Amino acid sequence: MATIQRLPDILVDQIAAGEVVERPAAALKELLENSIDAGAREITVKLEEGGIRQIRVQDDGAGMAPDDLPLAVARHATSKIASLEDLERVATLGFRGEALASIASVSHFTVTTRRAEDRHAWQLEVHGGAVGEVAPAAAEPGTVIDVLDLYYNTPARRKFLRTPATEYAHCEDVFKRAALASPGVGFRLTHNGKTQWRLPPQDATARVAGVLGAEFLEGSAGIDETAAPLRLSGFAGLPNAARTSRDAQYVFVNGRFVRDRLLAHAIREAYRDVLHHERHPAFVLFLEIPPDAVDVNVHPTKTEVRFRDSRGIHPFVRRVLERALSGPAGEAPEPALAANVSTGAASPGQPWNPPPRQGTMGFSGEPLAFYDQLFGRRPEAESAGTPAMPVAAAPLPETPDDESSPPLGFALAQLGGVYVLARNHAGLVIVDMHAAHERIVYERLKRALDSAEIPTQGLLIPATLMATALEVATVAEQGELLARLGFEMGVQSPTSIVVRSIPWLLRDTDPATLARDVLREIQEVGASHVLTGKRDEMLATLACHGAVRANRILGIPEMNALLRDMEETERGGQCNHGRPTWFQFSMADLDRLFLRGR
Repeated sequence: MATIQRLPDILVDQIAAGEVVERPAAALKELLENSIDAGAREITVKLEEGGIRQIRVQDDGAGMAPDDLPLAVARHATSKIASLEDLERVATLGFRGEALASIASVSHFTVTTRRAEDRHAWQLEVHGGAVGEVAPAAAEPGTVIDVLDLYYNTPARRKFLRTPATEYAHCEDVFKRAALASPGVGFRLTHNGKTQWRLPPQDATARVAGVLGAEFLEGSAGIDETAAPLRLSGFAGLPNAARTSRDAQYVFVNGRFVRDRLLAHAIREAYRDVLHHERHPAFVLFLEIPPDAVDVNVHPTKTEVRFRDSRGIHPFVRRVLERALSGPAGEAPEPALAANVSTGAASPGQPWNPPPRQGTMGFSGEPLAFYDQLFGRRPEAESAGTPAMPVAAAPLPETPDDESSPPLGFALAQLGGVYVLARNHAGLVIVDMHAAHERIVYERLKRALDSAEIPTQGLLIPATLMATALEVATVAEQGELLARLGFEMGVQSPTSIVVRSIPWLLRDTDPATLARDVLREIQEVGASHVLTGKRDEMLATLACHGAVRANRILGIPEMNALLRDMEETERGGQCNHGRPTWFQFSMADLDRLFLRGR
């Protein structure tokens, strides 16, 4: 007698439901995607007890023919793909043909639908996977799906559900994702009879403000850049608007909300130099890519994707975000306080002469011998171990009265050995001199390293480590890239590699650990961002120690030179740890402080 048995279809559906419909929010996601794919312009969601008792989704989409209803709740039946070629260029949110069957197998399920050309609607009921008969019904054009008592027939699954409040929170998050991805669709959500959300059809900016609040937009930089065939748009939260949690992080690929390691890594890299400590950025990003360049058939939940050209996606996303977060040199980190001033080249008749930009310098002698050349040293600074501040070549005017003056104006005084007070055409500027100089030093160090070959440190005893077949292949194939990164590695055997040299700046790092990190990063994203991160951490430490210290007395020319360098420095609005380097107070701000005009 055979011991292998074919499972009943209902049991197969219930097993699949555990993966596709793990909680009410997952069922709601599938139903919302179906409504959007059907061309709905208005979608209404009704929840009871967090979706455990009831999930009802009503739309005004295309509807279905009566003959389609039994197929709609059948496994692996769909109207969205018909061949492998269709699967490789999926342009709809749904396509697997298993969601409705899975939901219907673990609930009391009713679908009522009507096409615009039909005289009346049609209805089908499914109870725990048992499909009833299609019957006439009364309804407006569109589709209504009712899901009652989710997991009523699988108590083991139901007991893992959380409280109604928790399940509602997950459902609300799914609702917000759908609303953000489809701003042209109107959405309404009620819970336990109370309206929670009402969003009319609107443009993308208004929808983001409607879902995340106007304060999110005020603390964000708008993005819309294209590098054919890629386009990245949306809003990236500025560093000073970062949060303590990841509750406002949304990434969409062709309108589909995704959680992707490659994109998450690119976003982290973009924020790495400007984010303070353990805070998390807020962002809403929309990546548009040809459908055949991304595989969405990775997981039944369809929240994971795989890019066919990950090496092109990662740098594109990272660089677009870096440019958006950098802004013009000298831009304030907080838009509500920053003055709207230009930082471009001097205009005709401008009463100030900006200092020349720092030129690139090669290496000579010790690998960091260029460090002193970057900043110069005065005898008193040298004895204190602090790189001297650059000194302006000529006195600068101190009463800027129009917008042709430098963005950060001219120094007035130093306060408490910590802050520089300056006046510009908008009012008063307060600068944290250590934080500002730290950013200047850091960016110059990075440019100096990037403009020359990375110095290496040979290992007295080469490090041999056991390696996987993929690591061995990476060393064999990527020798040129590894050399550019400051590594000398070789294949010693089919199961081991040898490390003979590592980057000089990372000479105190364990060679085996560093090598594995770099190889893994090359495998995942095609370049070593781990190495860049470790290098930049070292440079940030050098910059912190090299920046002007608190209680150092600066003269007016030195303060003015610091202001000019800030205007010339990328990301000059934040220090290396994400703290702001300066704030603008307008005359109106000062008048309010002193109650003038009241």
